[in-house]
Amino acid sequence: MIILYLLLGLLALIGLVLALKLKQLKAGNKRAAAERAAARYEKLPDIGTVSSLTVLPLVDFYTDDERLKTEAGVSYLIKTDDTTFLMDVGFNKNKEHPSPLFHNMQTLGISFGDLDYIFFSHLHLDHVGGMREFKNGQFSISQGPVELPAIPAYTPAAMAPSSWNPGPEVKVIPEPIALSPGVVSIGVIPRNLFLQGYTLENSLAVNIAGKGIVLVIGCGHQTIERIIKRAQQLFDAPIYGIIGGLHFPVKNGRIMVGPLNLQNIAGTDTPPWKGIGEQDVKSAIAAVKAVNPEFIALSPHDSSDWSIEQFREAFKERYHDLKVGRELNLNDAKT
Repeated sequence: MIILYLLLGLLALIGLVLALKLKQLKAGNKRAAAERAAARYEKLPDIGTVSSLTVLPLVDFYTDDERLKTEAGVSYLIKTDDTTFLMDVGFNKNKEHPSPLFHNMQTLGISFGDLDYIFFSHLHLDHVGGMREFKNGQFSISQGPVELPAIPAYTPAAMAPSSWNPGPEVKVIPEPIALSPGVVSIGVIPRNLFLQGYTLENSLAVNIAGKGIVLVIGCGHQTIERIIKRAQQLFDAPIYGIIGGLHFPVKNGRIMVGPLNLQNIAGTDTPPWKGIGEQDVKSAIAAVKAVNPEFIALSPHDSSDWSIEQFREAFKERYHDLKVGRELNLNDAKT
């Protein structure tokens, strides 16, 4: 009888927590919708162009190079004409030193001294260097000393460099802003997520002369439909490429706990029993097809193999695999 009472008490507690989370979800969704509706932007003045753009994944889920480490996180080295910067700094799930990011940079001969700035898409643990960083509002390159220059670190919300890498100066940029010639942060697009809460995410737009806008995306929690809409608000140029995470852990995920697909539960603004499904992938593909980009590369860190295959089939020769150590060269793409 005592066991029965304990079981009933546990079920009641679970029900209470779920009811509270659903109440928070409803309120957060209402807030996010209101903020998105209020965000109206004029076309940006002359943002300049770049003649070259390469994106080198330093942290992601797959690689063809056995020397390099992989994980369900993101860090990209982005180079334009005279500018080099990091987008996000990975997960470092195992709290290593050197972290996967640091190890991969050393292996590939990339120096932190080459960086002009760091850009953070959003402040989730797989983009800021770990769970402790996520909880403390910080970012870490590795779980040991890393000498970073005193460069800007652009973030969508308040955060700070950890004691392991104290050099960068944080600059919060919630509004659209040019970061360097031809490179623009499109401004935060809020979305409220069931487990991860209220999330402000930025994406990058790089304007390649004679081609158009390349969108580089961290997780795509905003949804690709909203990212495209924001880009069309800000720029007259066509969308030439879409690179990065769109968060489609459909039929499988990269972070599984037994049968539970944590990425699917955590990364949606619906109750957990709904999650992200096949129709969401189909709708995203339709939205991308509508702007007819020439270059597509989907990050596997938060999208399943099934979802990637849907994009590969939809875009054929325009689709490119995104793997650690394999440079995505937009200069060689079709004009």
